[in-house]
Amino acid sequence: MRRCLFNRPQFLFLALLLAPVTLDATLCRPSVAGGNHNHGGSGEEALEAGEFRASPVLSIEGHGGFMTNLDGSPEHYAIDGLFGVVMEWGLENGGSLAIEAAIGPALVWGEAEHFYGKVHVDEHDEETDSHTEDEHADHDDDDDHDDDHDDDEHDDDHGDDHDDDHDDDEHDDDHDDDDGHADHGSHDTDYKRSDVRGFLQARYAPNDRLSLSVSWNPYYVTKDQGEDIKGLKNELGAKVVWALGDGDVNFALGDRLEDLIDGVYLSIEHRQGWETDGTWMGNYTDPRLGVGFNVDLLNISLNAGPRFYVPGSYSGLEQRTDFAGELEVAYPVGNNTVLFAHWQPTYSSKGGSGWGKGWQHHVGTGVTFSF
Repeated sequence: MRRCLFNRPQFLFLALLLAPVTLDATLCRPSVAGGNHNHGGSGEEALEAGEFRASPVLSIEGHGGFMTNLDGSPEHYAIDGLFGVVMEWGLENGGSLAIEAAIGPALVWGEAEHFYGKVHVDEHDEETDSHTEDEHADHDDDDDHDDDHDDDEHDDDHGDDHDDDHDDDEHDDDHDDDDGHADHGSHDTDYKRSDVRGFLQARYAPNDRLSLSVSWNPYYVTKDQGEDIKGLKNELGAKVVWALGDGDVNFALGDRLEDLIDGVYLSIEHRQGWETDGTWMGNYTDPRLGVGFNVDLLNISLNAGPRFYVPGSYSGLEQRTDFAGELEVAYPVGNNTVLFAHWQPTYSSKGGSGWGKGWQHHVGTGVTFSF
């Protein structure tokens, strides 16, 4: 009997325990151990030119994916515990250069987190097509054989054989269809294993309004299981963020709705992904319009825009334009702790074999400690 560390209610309860009750007041703080989210740091002061700071960081996050646009609405969950370091150098004009790295275990429920738009190729359809062609060829051979018999034998044999074959074929087809549907629709979310994930990013900010970053997100699947293949997944990304205002918006200090213009920012991000077997999963480019503001210590950031998605050739799908957005909240607790949560909805504009038109959601919550 397989033993689970946590069942689903326990997982959700743990995630709620990590839910945020506060927020980081620094919108442009570098992301740490979470990949693409502003989870690091606790609002430390900007470095003067020539200064250096190294901060060890521990991040714990529970997150889940809900793919409602696919048959059976599959779900997957994980808890990540990543330990890393942020090294930052102060530059002229309020700029900075930072390198962030983190690594740690990822406890997996269901299947491993994968690159956006992954298509689960249904081999059952291919086998069915091949089976049909073979049956058709066999049927032609039977027809040639039947032509050698007299009409009575042909009628009797055809009637009996046709009925028997038809019943057997219907039984086999129904059985195969049921098995295929069960395999594709059950979507087991039991605890599977512990994988290893990492994060490496270099970020350059020439001033306090512009930042450019490149990142590498390796993910090691520790064993073959279900649709997951043992090996290293890779994801590469590049991102530019430009703050249009000074970012100093705090409704607890008397700012009004029209002051939100100071929290508006633009960003563009490009990402590519590879599976453990080296299959290129595709790439996407996200231009976003966003806004960030504070309510006392609580920081809220939201952004949205089109997602220009190019699927890998393995999928058989065409390029499309989806919609993607994100809502992030963060709250500092003391000088060295930040609670955070985020929601990433994505809408796919087109369907296809192994893919569907509709929404996907990724939600997560956790805590980051800096030392």
